Amino acid sequence: MDRILYCIAFQHDWRWTTAAVVAGVFAMCTASHLLARARASHRALHRARAALGVLIGGLGVFAAHFIAIQGYDAAEIRYDIGLTLASAGVVFISVAAAAMVALTRDGPVYRGLAAALCLSGVAAMHFLGLAGLTLPGEIHWDLGLAATGVGGGIAIATAGAVFLPGRGRFGVTAAAAVAALGVFVLHYVTMAAMTLEPAVIPAGEWTMSSEAMTLVLALACLAIVAAAGLEILAGWRGRGGALAHIREAIDAMPDGLAFFDADDRLVLWNNRYAEVNPELSSNLQRGMTFRQIIQIGLSEGLYADAKGREAEWIEERMAARAALSSTMEQHIAGDRWLRVSDRRTAAGGIVTVCTDITELKHDAQALAEARDAAQAANSAKSQFLANMSHEIRTPLNGVIGVAQALTNTDLNPMQKEMLGLIQSSGQTLQVLLSDILDLARVESGRLELADEAFDLGRAVREAAQLYEASARDKGIQFFVEIDPAADRWIAGDVVRLKQILTNLVSNAVKFTSEGFVCLTVAPGPTLQGRATLRFSVEDTGIGFDADTRERLFSRFEQADGAITRKFGGSGLGLAISRQLAEMMDGQLDCESEPGGGSAFMLTIPLRPAEAPGAAVIAPSGLATLDRPVRVLLADDHPVNRKVVEMILGQAEVELTSVDDGAEALEAVRNGDYDVILMDMQMPVMDGLTATREIRLHEAAMGLPRTPLVMLTANALSEHIAAAEAAGADRHLAKPFDAAELLELVLTLPGSLGASMAA
Repeated sequence: MDRILYCIAFQHDWRWTTAAVVAGVFAMCTASHLLARARASHRALHRARAALGVLIGGLGVFAAHFIAIQGYDAAEIRYDIGLTLASAGVVFISVAAAAMVALTRDGPVYRGLAAALCLSGVAAMHFLGLAGLTLPGEIHWDLGLAATGVGGGIAIATAGAVFLPGRGRFGVTAAAAVAALGVFVLHYVTMAAMTLEPAVIPAGEWTMSSEAMTLVLALACLAIVAAAGLEILAGWRGRGGALAHIREAIDAMPDGLAFFDADDRLVLWNNRYAEVNPELSSNLQRGMTFRQIIQIGLSEGLYADAKGREAEWIEERMAARAALSSTMEQHIAGDRWLRVSDRRTAAGGIVTVCTDITELKHDAQALAEARDAAQAANSAKSQFLANMSHEIRTPLNGVIGVAQALTNTDLNPMQKEMLGLIQSSGQTLQVLLSDILDLARVESGRLELADEAFDLGRAVREAAQLYEASARDKGIQFFVEIDPAADRWIAGDVVRLKQILTNLVSNAVKFTSEGFVCLTVAPGPTLQGRATLRFSVEDTGIGFDADTRERLFSRFEQADGAITRKFGGSGLGLAISRQLAEMMDGQLDCESEPGGGSAFMLTIPLRPAEAPGAAVIAPSGLATLDRPVRVLLADDHPVNRKVVEMILGQAEVELTSVDDGAEALEAVRNGDYDVILMDMQMPVMDGLTATREIRLHEAAMGLPRTPLVMLTANALSEHIAAAEAAGADRHLAKPFDAAELLELVLTLPGSLGASMAA
C-alpha cells in the first residue's frame, strides 16, 4: 500500500492526475448515460447513441490513461505511434463489446460481464501503451502487484455493475463512477508495480514527443466535451420538440384545458378553453387567479345559477375546487352547458378541463320528452284497450247471451245450424279479444301470476276436454296421457297453465286433418338442481320448416299468409304462451317438419303442494229457499239487461233491473235481495261507488252481507282488484257463459252464507 501511495503522491504530478480523474469520470458517466438512453430509443437513434457512447467511452479511457502517463516522473518520455494507436484500438474494441452485451442482454449478470470485458480491454490498452513508451531506463515489473492492480480494477468495476441498480440518473452515474474507480485502481496500482533502472534506451524511428501527445490528448478531451455537448443539445431540442408536440395535442383537444399552479394562478390554456368560454377569452392572462376568472364571468352574467347569490356561489365553487378532484355541470348564459372537471397534480397545481355538453343536454331533454310522450302514448293505448274491451264486450255479450238463450227454445234444424254459426263466431271473437288484452297486460308488466295449489291432472284433463269434441268431429284420434308421477297437486297459476295448454291443443286440432293429437304430461329433466314438468302436444298435422320455427313465436306470425286465410287466428296465441311460460320460469319450444306433424314442449318447474283438506259443503241457498231467488240487476245498457233477463228466465228468479248505481243503492235500502248483479261503468253512480255504499249501508244497519257479483265488461286485472276492494264477492266478465251466470245466481247465496258462518 505504501508503494502505491508513494507512486501516486511522488511519482505523478498531481495536476496531471487530477486532469486524468476528471477526464475519465466525465467520459465514463457521459458514455453510460448515452448507452442507457440508447436502450430506450427507436432503432436508428439507438444505433447512433450507442456508437457515440462507445466513442466517448473509448476516448475517455485512452485520454485518462495517457494524461496520467504525462504526469509520470521521468526525464523524457516519447511515444511509439504504432503501439499507441494499437492501444487505442484495443480499448475501443473492448468498450464496443461491453456496450453490445449491455444493450442486448438485461440483468445484473450481463452488466457485470460487460464491465469485466471493458476493464480487460483497459488492462490490455494499459500494458500495450506502456510497451510503446520510450523511457530513460529499463522497466522491471512486480508481477504480483501488477496482477493485483488488474484483478482489483476488474473486480471493482464488475461489482459496481452487478450490485448498483444501473437504472435512472443516479443509478447510471453511480455505476459509471465505480467503473472509473476501477480504471484508476488498475492504472495506478500497475504503475506502482513498475520500476525503472537507468539506462540509455534509443528512441524508435516513429515516435512522438510529450508535447505532441499533450496536443493529441487535448484534442481528445475537446472531442469528448463536444460529443457530450451535442448530445445535450439534441436532448434539449428533443424535449423542446416533444413539448411542442404536446402543445399541439393540447390545442387540438376537443375539450378546453387550463393549468393553474400551486397558488391557483393561470399558467397555460389551450384554444378550446377560450372557445368554450368566449366571454372570458379576451380577459385571460397568465398569472391571474381562478377566483379572478370566475368573478369576470359573474360580471358578464355568465353563470345562470349564480344570479342573486353571487357571493355564496363563489364560495361554493371555490370549495368544490379545493377538493382533491371534482366534476360539476354549469349552466352558462345562452342556454349553454359546460362540464367542468378539476384535478390536482402531485405538485399542488390544478388541471381544469371544460367540456361543452350543450348538445348532450339538449339530446337528453329531447329523449326525456320522447320518453314522456311514449309513456303518455302507452297510457293512452292502455286506456284505449280498456275502453275497447268494454265497448266490444258489451255488444258481444248480447250476441253470445241471446244465442245461448235461443238454444233452449224450439228451433228447426236450419235455425240450429245458424245458431251454431253465431255461437262459433262469438266464441272466436271472444278468444281474439282475450288474446289482445293478454298481450297488452304482458307488455305493460301488469299481468301477475297466481300462486295456489291445484290438481294438475284435473287441470290438464279439463284443458284437453274442450277440444276433444272438435277432434272427434274431424275424425282424428285424441289422446291424453298423464304419468302417475305427474298426476298430483302442485303450486302455480292453473288458469294461465290451462291457457297455454288449450292454445297448444287448439292449434294441434286446427292444423291436423287426419291422424292423431296427443297431450302428454310427465316429469321433465332436472334443470339447475330443480325438478321440472314436461308437457308435450304432438300432432300429425301440416307441420312447418326451420325458417318458420324461428318466427313462429313472434307476435302476429303464422306459418304463412295462407294459414291465416284458411284457418284464421290472430297469431298472438303462441307469443303469449311463450311469455307466460317464461313468467313461470319455464320455456316453450317446438320441433316440426313440413307434412310430418309438430311437437310443442312446455317445461316448467315442479313445485309440489299438499292437497287441501276436504271442504264441508253446506246446503246450497237454493235448496233452503221456498221461494224464487230475488236478484237485483244494475246495468245502464238495455241489451245487457235483456240478455240477463232471458238467461235468468230459465230458472225461478225474481229479477229487478235498474239503470245505474244510485237506483241500485236505493233498491237495496228499500228491499231485500238474495244476489246483486252490478255493472262497473254506469252514469250517475258507477258500480264501484254503489258497491261501497251498499256495504256501508249493511254495516250501519247490521244487515247480513248480500252476495254481489260484478257483472262487467271491464276484465283487466286492475278492474278485478278494484271490484274486490270495493266489496264485490265475484267478478264475471262479459261476455259470460249463461250456465256460469245461472250457477252463480242459484248457488252463491247459500255458499257465501255458509262460508261467512264458518
